[in-house]
This record gives sequence, C-alpha cells and structure tokens, in this order.
Amino acid sequence: MQNTNVEQEVIALSKEKWRWMSECDIEALDMLFHEKSVFVHMGGTWNKEREMEIIKSGGIHYKQADIHEVSVNVIGTTAVLLNRITLLAVVGGNEVTNPFMVTEVYVQEAGIWKMASLSFTKLLVPE
Repeated sequence: MQNTNVEQEVIALSKEKWRWMSECDIEALDMLFHEKSVFVHMGGTWNKEREMEIIKSGGIHYKQADIHEVSVNVIGTTAVLLNRITLLAVVGGNEVTNPFMVTEVYVQEAGIWKMASLSFTKLLVPE
C-alpha cells in the first residue's frame, strides 16, 4: 500500500514537471532537477546547467506533452518512471511533434524527490 502512494506521488510530480516545462518555470525546475542530473535528447546529452539554459533561452520550448501511458517502479529511494507521450515542442524556432518514451529517474534525498535523469527515446509508430 505504501508503494502505491509513493508511485502516485512520483506520477503527480512528473505531471507537474511537464506543466513547469511548458510554462518555462525555471524556479520550479531548478528545485526539481538534481545538481548532478543528466538529460538525453535527440540532439545530444547534457547536464542540468545546459538544460536550464536551453529552456530559459527558448532553444527548446516544451509546449505540450500528451501522456498516453505512465508507469513507475520504486526501488528503495529511487523511482523510475516511464511516460509514453506525444510531445509538441518548438526546437530551434520550428514546431515539431514527436512520439516518445520518456524515462525519468528520481532520487529521494531528505524526503524530497529530485530528478536525476530525463531521457527521450523517439518511438517508431506506423503512419
């Protein structure tokens, strides 16, 4: 029963994260992203500082994430969340829509969940 509550907490946090990303809420994201977090995108991999710069500058604007499926596995103080999404984003000034499986890894420190990794895997779907 306790794991179910933790899973729901992490799912709710992930949904908030998508909202913060769409609103470019740098303060909320700064609190969420662990100092040692890593980000994997179609165009490269980078650290928290670079991800924050990209969001702040509008290099990537995560306009809307339509979540189709979500699952989470809690392992001790680590949670691995999978989201199957369709992401509407503006990348380098161009609006794009892509289907992704997004892997989010959260670690709990002093009772607070921090995102340690965010990784986008583009899905191949039939047209």
